[in-house]
Amino acid sequence: MSEIEKAIQKYEDLRELLSNSEFIVSEYKEINYGLQFTIHKLAWSGIIRIYQNKQGKVKTDLSQLDDSEHSRLIKSFFEKQSASSSKEVISTIPANLALPVIGSDESGKGDYFGPLVSACIYVDEKVANQLTTLGVRDSKTLNDTRILEIAREIRRICQDKFVIVEISPERYNQIYAKLEKEKKSLNDLLAWTHAKAIEQLLSKVECQTAIIDQFGDEKLLLEKLQEKGKKLNVIQAHRAESYIAVAAASILARERFVNKLDKLGIQYNKKLPKGSSQEVVTVARQLIEINGREILEKVAKLHFKTTKEVLG
Repeated sequence: MSEIEKAIQKYEDLRELLSNSEFIVSEYKEINYGLQFTIHKLAWSGIIRIYQNKQGKVKTDLSQLDDSEHSRLIKSFFEKQSASSSKEVISTIPANLALPVIGSDESGKGDYFGPLVSACIYVDEKVANQLTTLGVRDSKTLNDTRILEIAREIRRICQDKFVIVEISPERYNQIYAKLEKEKKSLNDLLAWTHAKAIEQLLSKVECQTAIIDQFGDEKLLLEKLQEKGKKLNVIQAHRAESYIAVAAASILARERFVNKLDKLGIQYNKKLPKGSSQEVVTVARQLIEINGREILEKVAKLHFKTTKEVLG
């Protein structure tokens, strides 16, 4: 993994951590030797930079944050994250894992606008070599143009040996409301989408192993798998996108998400930004002015903290 890829991964980790505490994190922009992004909460905002130092190490610069309560909270979050990431990471994916495998990943989970998409793909040794030559890697390290290019080639190489499951924002909100009543969470929905994609793929191919980027309690996915899926050796690992099959799945999922987000924007004559930044809040308010509050049910994931800020 290159240094810029490490910086992007650190940004993604921090964005997820902060979003869970009701901060709004902007998309990053590239600066000399690294990345920069803005964090918002109500009227407060701050800047964080992730950069490569003279020794080639990826570091995080919190010096632009003030001494407010929000800044102190962010610094405490980061200290915990740094302590965790400084420990040696032991991969749960065996180094000598035999092919073929099924890789599965999702996209749209952290984006206010657009659908939730899960994709899984069957990869044997021949396909793995072709995907490696193609330059397949975690979709978070690729821009949209490159994702669309690589996804087209992945589909050509894999033919029909992949499955994509998409949940529109409107359907997503209906399902999430039901889950809340049942005291369940987003992870239950993620488990269902992965299980559905895997079961559909197993109707096309025979495989003994599936690798999935871990998103919660391992039991959730195992409970959702049906007859064919329950026979699989399922490996759930953090940052599983480092494995070629999962990386390919992440690209297919992100391509579908990007395309559907663009179509939603065309439908409502407004470009819909990714993530949950202040720009997202602004665009959501503009949509409401034109179409009324009910428009959010059709384009956004309502349980996000962003909804409170938009309507507040």
